[in-house]
Amino acid sequence: MLGDTENLVPEAGGAITAPLHPCPPSPILLPREIWKLRDLVLFLAFVPFALVVSKLIVLVGYAVLRPFTGWQVKVEAAQTGTVFMLVQQCILYAFALAFLFLLAKLQHQQPFWKSLGWKNPGAKQVAGYLAGGAALAVATSWGLWLFPDTQAFPLEKLFDSRATSYALGAFAISFAPIIEEVVFRGLLFAIVEGALGLRFAVLITALLFAGLHIQEYWHAWNHLALILGVGIVFSLARGMTGSLTPSIILHIGYNALLMTGFFTSQHFRAASGF
Repeated sequence: MLGDTENLVPEAGGAITAPLHPCPPSPILLPREIWKLRDLVLFLAFVPFALVVSKLIVLVGYAVLRPFTGWQVKVEAAQTGTVFMLVQQCILYAFALAFLFLLAKLQHQQPFWKSLGWKNPGAKQVAGYLAGGAALAVATSWGLWLFPDTQAFPLEKLFDSRATSYALGAFAISFAPIIEEVVFRGLLFAIVEGALGLRFAVLITALLFAGLHIQEYWHAWNHLALILGVGIVFSLARGMTGSLTPSIILHIGYNALLMTGFFTSQHFRAASGF
């Protein structure tokens, strides 16, 4: 056709050929258009496998390093230790993140973070979200003051020494908020929103988020009720902005203030031997 002749490219020797058109890049889709129920099924099938592998890695690593470090605790007993479980949790979270990354890149051919709804925030937004998370932590603390604990719960027992308390605090501020928000307000939110709509996505992800913490706060129903409220705030932030960014930073700010308050508490001083 005459209209195409202007795009023809002359070769050496005078021959004329049509230009090579590169394949267009994959379009950037909304998270609810990318992630489907089959992705959740694959992820849930992968988690038990990752759990077993992560435990084996820590067991083998501990057994190999024990003769060189002078650790006195036997491998069998070490499995119930806080540090052992924390390292295993970090490895498990790393496996989960890697699995979702591979799903986004290989199966969906989408940028990982954008496929989950991440949008790069400005400095003012980061400061605002961190302040919002801190304010949410203050509100939670007031709630616990109004409705105090009636008995101890499992999470309290993990803070049994100064070293483990610092390790748990670092984990709660850095790794845990990112992975938990990627799974709940990223993967799960996108799937439920695509299938049932925004309102159900907010409610269901908040309920499942609270359910994740049942074992940690067993018998401490006041904590679970407050965590449900916190989860609703995180999910609302995800739904109202259409971005995963606010919930991650809110979660970091929330955990950071809670850990700061704990490290200045009488419970921490008692665990540290002060």
